[in-house]
Amino acid sequence: MAEQKVQTMEDFALASGISRPTVSKYFNDPDSVRSSTRQRIEAALAKFNYTPNLFAVNQNRKQTRNIGVIVPYLADPFFAEMARLIERRCIDAGYWPILFSSHGQRQMEINALETLRSLRPAGALIAPLGRASDLEVMRKFAEDVPTVAFDSNQDIGDAFVGSDNFQSIALIVDYLCRTGEPPCFFEMPPVNPNAMKRRAAYIQAMERAGQTPEIIRVGGQSWEFEAMGLEEGKRLIAERKLPTNTVLCSNDRIAIGLLAAAYQSGLRVGRGEGCALRIAGHDDHPWAQFTCPPLTTVSQNYSAIVERSVEKLFDLMSSGVKSESREEILFDGQLILRSSA
Repeated sequence: MAEQKVQTMEDFALASGISRPTVSKYFNDPDSVRSSTRQRIEAALAKFNYTPNLFAVNQNRKQTRNIGVIVPYLADPFFAEMARLIERRCIDAGYWPILFSSHGQRQMEINALETLRSLRPAGALIAPLGRASDLEVMRKFAEDVPTVAFDSNQDIGDAFVGSDNFQSIALIVDYLCRTGEPPCFFEMPPVNPNAMKRRAAYIQAMERAGQTPEIIRVGGQSWEFEAMGLEEGKRLIAERKLPTNTVLCSNDRIAIGLLAAAYQSGLRVGRGEGCALRIAGHDDHPWAQFTCPPLTTVSQNYSAIVERSVEKLFDLMSSGVKSESREEILFDGQLILRSSA
C-alpha cells in the first residue's frame, strides 16, 4: 500500500483504511475527530505524501470559506495597503481572501463580480469604482452575497465603512488657515463620492472660517492622479494661476504630483523661510512620509476601517440575516504634520 498512488480523497481514505466521511471531517476541522483518529490520518498523510485539494474541499462545502475583495485600482498604494490588511485579517480568521482589481473600468468591475459569484463566496468586501459602477449589477450581487462596502459610499450592501470626509477636510482647512494663507483646493476628477464630499467639505470649512473658496479642477476620468498633479501643476505654476501659496489637494496622489511639479518649476515647498508654496493632501498615503519634503496630510484610519468592515461582514455571515436599514460607519481622520505645509 505504501507504493499506492494516492491522488484523491477517496484514494486516501481507501489507502489509509479510514472512512471517507471521517477523512472529510478531519480536513474541515482536525479537532473535530478523536485524537487517536487524527494521529492515524496524519501518519497516513506522511506515508502517502498526500496533499488534498483544499480549494475543491472548500467549494464542496454548503458555505465556502472564500471572502471576495474588490478594489478599484490595485496599483494605488492606498488600496494595496487596504487589501493587505483585509487579507491578513481574513486569513487569521480562517477564510480565503480572493482579490480582484477593477482597474478603474466599469466592465472589469462587472467581470470581477461575476467571477466572484461563481466561486460561491461566504461574503464580500467591495470598494466600488463610484460613478463608473453599474449599481444595478452590484445591488443584485449584494442581494445574494453578504456584502460590506468600504471607502466609496455607494448604496450597495448591508453596510458602509469609511472616513468622515467632512471632519477630516475641516481639520486640515482649519490648520492651514491658522498657519498661513488660506488654501485653494486642487481636486481629483469626481470618480467616486469621496471626491464630491471633499469638495463640499472644503467649501463648507472655508465659508465657516470666513474665507472665499478657490477650487482648481483637474479634468478627465483617469486614475493616474500623480500624472494629473504633475502636468496640471506645472501649467498652473508657469501661468501663475495659483490663487494662493497654499494648496490643499483632495488626495495625496495628486499632492505627490504637485510636489514634483513645484520641484521641476524651481519652487521650494514647505513652511520655512524661502519657501514659495505650502502643499497638503488627504489620506496619509503609504508614501506620503517619504516625499521631498514629507507631505502634511490628514490620515484615514486604515486599520480601524478594515477591522470594522471585516467584523461587520463576519456578523452578517454568521447571522444570515440582512439588516433592515443600511448602516454607515465613519471614522475621523487625524492631522499629520510634516514639512510640506
